[in-house]
Amino acid sequence: MLLRGCLVILLLGVQFAFGQQKPNPDWVNQKFSMFIHWGLYSELGGVWKGQPVRAGYSEQIQSFAKIPKVEYEAVAKVFNPEKWNADSVVALAKAAGMKSIVFTSKHHDGFCMYHSKYTKYNVVDATPFKRDVMKELSDACRRQGVKFAVYYSLIDWNFPGNGITPHNADAISKEHHAFSMHQVEEIMTNYGPISEIWFDMGSLSGQQSKELYDLVNRLQPQCMVSGRLGNDRGDFAVMADNAYPDYKIGVPWQTPASFFDETWSYRSWQERGSLDKKIDEKLRSLVKVVSRGGNFLLNIGPRGDGSVVEFERDALLAMGKWMKRYGEAIYNTTANPFDHAVEWGDITCKGNNLYLFVEKVPTNREIVLNGLIGKAKKASLLADEKVLNLKQDGQSVSVNIPGDVKPDRGMIVVKLEFAGTFRVVPDQVLETGELSAVNAIPVYAYSSMDYYSSFRSTVGFSWHFKKLGKTITPTIIYTTGDQGKELRLVVDGKEQVTTLTGGEVQQLNNHPEGITGGKVYIHEPQADRFNGNIGGIKEEINVNAEGWRSWDDFRAGKALNVPMREKQSIHVLHKFTSDREQDVLVELGVADGVQVALNGENVLLRTYVGGIPRTNEVIKLHLKKGDNQLVVKLHNRYGTEVTYLMNTNVKQAMYRLRLKPMKLYSGEIHDCNLEMAHPANNNSDMGLRDIRVELE
Repeated sequence: MLLRGCLVILLLGVQFAFGQQKPNPDWVNQKFSMFIHWGLYSELGGVWKGQPVRAGYSEQIQSFAKIPKVEYEAVAKVFNPEKWNADSVVALAKAAGMKSIVFTSKHHDGFCMYHSKYTKYNVVDATPFKRDVMKELSDACRRQGVKFAVYYSLIDWNFPGNGITPHNADAISKEHHAFSMHQVEEIMTNYGPISEIWFDMGSLSGQQSKELYDLVNRLQPQCMVSGRLGNDRGDFAVMADNAYPDYKIGVPWQTPASFFDETWSYRSWQERGSLDKKIDEKLRSLVKVVSRGGNFLLNIGPRGDGSVVEFERDALLAMGKWMKRYGEAIYNTTANPFDHAVEWGDITCKGNNLYLFVEKVPTNREIVLNGLIGKAKKASLLADEKVLNLKQDGQSVSVNIPGDVKPDRGMIVVKLEFAGTFRVVPDQVLETGELSAVNAIPVYAYSSMDYYSSFRSTVGFSWHFKKLGKTITPTIIYTTGDQGKELRLVVDGKEQVTTLTGGEVQQLNNHPEGITGGKVYIHEPQADRFNGNIGGIKEEINVNAEGWRSWDDFRAGKALNVPMREKQSIHVLHKFTSDREQDVLVELGVADGVQVALNGENVLLRTYVGGIPRTNEVIKLHLKKGDNQLVVKLHNRYGTEVTYLMNTNVKQAMYRLRLKPMKLYSGEIHDCNLEMAHPANNNSDMGLRDIRVELE
């Protein structure tokens, strides 16, 4: 069976992302929303004592300008946004084609833009304005049919006992967590239906993240929770600020974007440049996000008086005019159904239609799509329905773009209609029933323990293979490290759920006695994000370089504690010489986060929920003949040390677990998908890099 047209990502979403938790379909289909950063910092406009503060985001000016707490709090006494008009803001969002508004209830400075009974440091009690602006906005959204959502900072510089730290990923005390629970409860109770809650920053324990998630889910079950809650809790993944992935993501996700990368809140001295270029830039960003299956959250930063900056207003209005012409290709669509990106632009999909966003017209004016099975009946310009010349030759469809057709905001949008269901031929069709992580199409998500510990995770594998017979019998080959995991295997839409336990023991055909280890080296701790960037270290590391030393205390099989501060990482270097090319199993004992690269290739990338004890991982290393370089990066989120164990004395055996026979559909190409049956969270990496599936 081939994956069918626009169902490619939809099916993956159902199988890999949607099965256990939300998403709310309304949220998934929004595609385009407004973010609002507005607070005391807006009154300052990026200026302190007459001088522009050029370091950092302006909404964090209290930190970057080192403003004493008492002086910053005094800003509230002059905060009187008389030009604030909630209805006009909502009307602007609607005119821009935005389906929801995410409002900053409280940023890192701790000042609440709503009437909180748990602190007097809020817009009603601490300012001459004395109006609950968030209540006004939620009411205006409800009147005008726009979804209302809330941003909530998990760090709070105003909370008693808290200071300002440079990394914005502070651990949350018991007292502070209780305060957050109270505030989130009042937000979820007093402001009507909330589409999403956008948690941000902080470094919570696993239990703290769970309690906040459960609270939101109990009070407003339809409310989507952002992945920045941490510890892989949340209903949707959030990319880094102004980040635009060049790959498809198989779970609900969102990119937060500002008009200017250097700030989110109002900055009086901001150089804004060309309005037209900015409009084109943000529309291209919107299309890129939606074509990869995500939602685009675009921010405005009103002035301290509550007025919207004219540049941002005009840009949104222009984007709204474009959306009226092309919104059909944005709303309620799924991602590009092909396994590859296209050089000329982007693709979205809905029903029996493909939408082509052409940014770079080929010199021959022909847009060619290969690997399509189905009858293409019409190609037209979406804006005016002008019919374009369409050709189809087998699985190849080509559309001619006439020379007199000009881009609209940098893009030509073509609607390609099919006479019924169409299918997409996979880029990679295997001739064998030997399936592994190496020849799989990964299904990506985005794991986030906290803002500084996040990376592209793998939550599923997908394969396409040619017919092997009327039935197949799957056998899963796994290591000791994967024992106990519950997996879902889906072949041509039929599934088996199995727990990795038992099975035939298969000794590895290796020669561990032919492996010798040299000295072990360790690099001094350094401030470093956990973001998956260890790969590519192919060159020989100079162990005499600054920071490296011989780790004389290291003993294989012995757990060692390495002193280091939180938010730091260390690197450990092992050198092995093998008398032949071979696979060998080793055991790693790690905490918080670990990345392992062998000869420049990633072999392990995992984070662990905060507060758990050391985790042991058994991994398979494919050693080349001769010298091998193994680099292990350990990340510390909490505490004053990390524990490390490297054990080479591991049983050199795999396990073969034979499953029930499965009947295949008729046809030449078939599908096989593998995922965790009951993942802790839809964004958590499955950790199945050594798994294999044999189809006999």
